[in-house]
Amino acid sequence: MRFVDLIEKKKEGRPLSAEEIRYWIRGYVSGEIPDYQVSALLMAIFFKGMNPDETLELTMCMMHSGDVMDLSAIHGLKADKHSTGGVGDKTSLVLGPMVAACGVPMAKMSGRGLGFTGGTLDKLESIEGFRVNLERKDFVDQVNRIGIAIVGQSGNLVPADKKLYALRDVTGTVNSIPLIASSIMSKKLAAGSDVIALDVKYGSGAFMKTPEDAVKLAQTMIQIGTGMGRKVRAVISSMEAPLGKAIGNALEVEEAVRTLQGRGPEDLMDLCMAAGSLLLQEAGGAASAAEAERRLSEALKSGRALNKLADMVASQGGNRYQILHPEMLPKARCQTAIISDRCGYVHDEKAMELGSLAMRIGAGRAKKEDDIWNEVGIVLKKKPGDYVQKGETLAVVHHREMLTEEWKDSCRQAFIIAEEEPEVRPLIYEII
Repeated sequence: MRFVDLIEKKKEGRPLSAEEIRYWIRGYVSGEIPDYQVSALLMAIFFKGMNPDETLELTMCMMHSGDVMDLSAIHGLKADKHSTGGVGDKTSLVLGPMVAACGVPMAKMSGRGLGFTGGTLDKLESIEGFRVNLERKDFVDQVNRIGIAIVGQSGNLVPADKKLYALRDVTGTVNSIPLIASSIMSKKLAAGSDVIALDVKYGSGAFMKTPEDAVKLAQTMIQIGTGMGRKVRAVISSMEAPLGKAIGNALEVEEAVRTLQGRGPEDLMDLCMAAGSLLLQEAGGAASAAEAERRLSEALKSGRALNKLADMVASQGGNRYQILHPEMLPKARCQTAIISDRCGYVHDEKAMELGSLAMRIGAGRAKKEDDIWNEVGIVLKKKPGDYVQKGETLAVVHHREMLTEEWKDSCRQAFIIAEEEPEVRPLIYEII
């Protein structure tokens, strides 16, 4: 078999066979097939696509390119959640403890942030002493003992995806539905959970720019999961504006804690209830969305969900008191208000711009090797639909170094303000 024949075949829009896909992934991971040939195939897939059988086979080959987690020692159906990424998305820190407090084991592997998108591990590492790496036995034991663990991915989990994603990133082939779906689902399936809730985002701060494309991606991932015998549901949600009000690692942990205390932003709470309801219906025996939401609300009001987060933090070496007293989390030495230069209604907050601005002051990484500063970020004081007076604060920036006037102007311009009252779009577009 010659790899150039696979390139020609896909260039003509013809499907690759299972044998050809196995040859591709096996040869690329072993180093026998060079980057330049795989780049050509990825570009052909970008333009010609893949059918459901090809996408499922690609996912399975990637999944089995390295370790596959065996979580059978964890009691009951194991649940996991995945977001396609966004700005201010601290959902896992709220949703995981809520679902675990309702008796569903949450065995979650998460990643780090890059560019304008934040990472769950970075947020957790803003808690003093928190360990994101656990031995597999310790991971299983912790989930059995307290119901939840959030850790980094194994060094040999889905090596094919690591190589392919790095190549896609530099060849302009990231934004392809079959390639995105196989990348996400190969990791989720290799992580071993039985039930997966997907939060597929669309908008200016997401890979998918339209809700229709987000639905296509969600349906593709659900088909893959179902084909592998897993229960997969999806929430389609907007990332036109940041989720919640906090952007930045320690700031987002504090907002997650406030949400578990019942004092969080409405959009974050709504998304956690929607995704949590799906997990409880599929893994927790809830007969309806109403019953699931009632159980989740009770877990919040009783304090059990907050205690689950504190228990997880303590079990992974972190400072439990920073969860029970979030004012103890790292604080930036400088705070600067961004003042509105006009009055009117906030029509939009550009998620990608705000995420990129937060990255520029140290809340995220432009490159994987970059360091981040846990305490810095942006706290929004206005959200879409709010009225703002000239001279009123739009956001407060938490920073270490002096902000340039250009940075502050860019932050101000990320808020789209107009005289007429806007029609605020719903956060959740569809549940699949």
